[in-house]
Amino acid sequence: MRVDLWHPRAHGDKSPFADGNRATNPTISIRTQSATASNHYASGYPDEVSTLDRLAVEKYLLLTTFRKDGGAVATPVWAVRDGDALAVWTVANSGKVKRVRRSGKVTVAPCDFRGNPRGEAVAAHAALTGSVATDQHIRSIMARKYGLIGRMSMLGSRIRRGRHGTVGIRVTLTEPTAAPGSPAA
Repeated sequence: MRVDLWHPRAHGDKSPFADGNRATNPTISIRTQSATASNHYASGYPDEVSTLDRLAVEKYLLLTTFRKDGGAVATPVWAVRDGDALAVWTVANSGKVKRVRRSGKVTVAPCDFRGNPRGEAVAAHAALTGSVATDQHIRSIMARKYGLIGRMSMLGSRIRRGRHGTVGIRVTLTEPTAAPGSPAA
């Protein structure tokens, strides 16, 4: 599957901004090679994209961990794809780390930076990475995905807490990751 960024002015289509009004930037949408209505879900993703892929491209994910009494605690986090799982980077003594250490049962869902869900939650299992090398790998792919802001966050965290003040969490989806409607593997 080939995914191209599409912009109306780049392809010669008439745009409401063609008259020079640049007060508002036009939105950039993603189109696949065959952009037909039957080839897209209401979420705007092509049929061939797995749940893991959809979650990995989101800027923020709502990571929900569970207390001993079963109460849910949802936290918006940055996440990146790391092989067949998602990776999250967080403070080592945070509540979510303690809850993941006790029980790896979590859910993940796309959200905005305030934690307002923008999609359906998916059941998953989380585990602490437990190695400095893996934590460093997660930091590097996190910095790559989030660019300058990611690098500045990693640097600020390292200055405040040191290298051992943060930890990586691997989140493996427990529900099937194939796209709905595609044959199950």
